[in-house]
Amino acid sequence: MVARAAGGSVRLIECGVIRTSAGEPLAQRIREIYDAIYQLVERHRPFAMSVEDVFMGKNVKSALKLGHARGAILLAAVHGDVAIAEYAPRQIKKAVVGNGNASKDQVGFMVQQQLRLKEAPSPADAADGVAAALCHSLMGSFPR
Repeated sequence: MVARAAGGSVRLIECGVIRTSAGEPLAQRIREIYDAIYQLVERHRPFAMSVEDVFMGKNVKSALKLGHARGAILLAAVHGDVAIAEYAPRQIKKAVVGNGNASKDQVGFMVQQQLRLKEAPSPADAADGVAAALCHSLMGSFPR
């Protein structure tokens, strides 16, 4: 989660990853994702949420599970009355790194540089989430 100050600078508010209980049924894991995102929405009251578009990978089963998780995230945003912006992975990389084919390491490095952090957010998935938020802060706007 990032915030833009009146002067235009962007700062990191919070980042991390949501880990679900591996042994639990899929429905329970989706609920855990929804609950965690909704708690973030309640705590920070963002006006917008940036979400990565689904991309077609080689593993259909993984893409389907990602779609379920994404649905839980979108539902939590809607329930929290948060506007949703969706960006393709290449679009996020292009906005943050300047190259739509950037590696995870490059994304992490540029997130670190742009937010003036001592180190890149870890794990790489956390840096990817911050990159999506930075992408929106650079490209998007929502009238309120």
